[in-house]
Amino acid sequence: MALGPRLDIRQTQSLVMTPQLQQAIKLLTLSNLEVEAFIGEALEANPLLDLAESGGSEAARPGEAPDAPSGEELRRTHLESSPVDQLVGEGRAAEDRPLDIDPATLDRDRDTGDGAVGDDPPRLVDSGDWGAAGAGGEGEGFDIEARGRGETSLSEHLHGQIGAVCRDPHLLFVARWLIDQLDEAGYLPLPLGEAVQALGVTEKDAQAALAVVQTLDPTGVGARSLGECLALQAREADRYDPCMARLLDNLDLLGRGELARLKRMCGVDDEDFAGMLAELRGYDPKPGLRFGGGPGEAVVPDILVREVTAEDGTTGWDIAINQATLPRLIVNRSYYVEMRGACVGKEARAWLGERLADANWLVKALDQRQKTILKVAAEIVKQQDGFFRHGVSQLRPLTLRTVAEAISLHESTVSRVTSNKYLNCSRGTFELKYFFTSGVASADGEGAVSAEAVKAALRQLIDAEDAKAILSDDALVDLLKGRGFDLARRTVAKYREAIGLGSSVQRRRQKALAGAR
Repeated sequence: MALGPRLDIRQTQSLVMTPQLQQAIKLLTLSNLEVEAFIGEALEANPLLDLAESGGSEAARPGEAPDAPSGEELRRTHLESSPVDQLVGEGRAAEDRPLDIDPATLDRDRDTGDGAVGDDPPRLVDSGDWGAAGAGGEGEGFDIEARGRGETSLSEHLHGQIGAVCRDPHLLFVARWLIDQLDEAGYLPLPLGEAVQALGVTEKDAQAALAVVQTLDPTGVGARSLGECLALQAREADRYDPCMARLLDNLDLLGRGELARLKRMCGVDDEDFAGMLAELRGYDPKPGLRFGGGPGEAVVPDILVREVTAEDGTTGWDIAINQATLPRLIVNRSYYVEMRGACVGKEARAWLGERLADANWLVKALDQRQKTILKVAAEIVKQQDGFFRHGVSQLRPLTLRTVAEAISLHESTVSRVTSNKYLNCSRGTFELKYFFTSGVASADGEGAVSAEAVKAALRQLIDAEDAKAILSDDALVDLLKGRGFDLARRTVAKYREAIGLGSSVQRRRQKALAGAR
């Protein structure tokens, strides 16, 4: 084949993302508070942007109940498709352009006000025959002040258990004092002699109180050394024999790598020694670190949902953007006209034109963001209507693809919209990702149920179990199957651990101690 230069014509398709389109996509991922900070930066960088006068719509005053909408209004469920998503999906991202402002129109209307964004009316989703009315009655306002609870601290977790385990008031007082002295890893850093001196109790009482603390979950808390912490976990697993005791008493040899000497001291062969080390690696040397210790931070909802009833008795859901955390951004057209008249140079006019284009695009992007969020939230509320009316037991399996196909958006757009967004309803404040759960096959083979619903049923069964008849995982499998959940035993164990419930051995020990006091 001869080598030589030649000319070829090829036709290809490519997606071109302009800076404006990239900015619009970024805005979808941000929460309302992050958008507020973004708008603050934009206001400093662009003199043509300004904040509208505070007043807002009904959505901005969630404490006030708006007039009941008519049945026709409740049936208006269609929201405009996001132009940004259409451009991305069709590969025409280069066609996006900022809104144009006619200078002649500006001259005529310089005193007629500004073009604003942020006053979209609440989106109403018709419930149709979704079921009976839920717990949220008419006239209830949104709980804007709802706060998200931070991670439970180790101290809170232990104090919540100690009352059920220890009934002796004197011993309970000492045990609570010891819990307050634990470090973040769950260890007791001070000798018991300090408790004796500080509280004026006997050494026997201090030892008894510490023994009670060491029975709490997570196993290993209250230990005074690494060996004692691992020994508590070995006892819990019923693996604390004389060989394991010698291994735990000589952890310094394990740290130095003197395995042959340690094996001789334990008096075991290679296979048993390897099994002991494998068991040891499965223990948690710092059990207290599973829990947070910081204060809870405020969670401000981005979306507000309330059930409303029309005059004709039709019920639906009022879905609105939380305007309390989202300032209204406007283009100051009067200032633009004033600055344009003062621009004498070509560069100055070009700079002013760029600022106007940027301002127009940002206002347009924020408007598209609101429409897209409302569109996704409306579909989530429709899909999870059972949850909003009856609670977590009616939560359905839901995927991003299901929502995306229902509202004709790309799956990645739905993912961006549901990131870092919170929804407030009569049942509390939830992250939008909470409503997307995996499915578990039902026992009758028809449909599927949400994993969250399974966890709720599992917690209910364990809370109701008799202290003299602790349910094993196999028994829980049978009981859940009777409720319509077809699960394997290992799946039940995984869900039980995920919601912080101990094994049957741990629960039997805790309830036995509680009954003995």
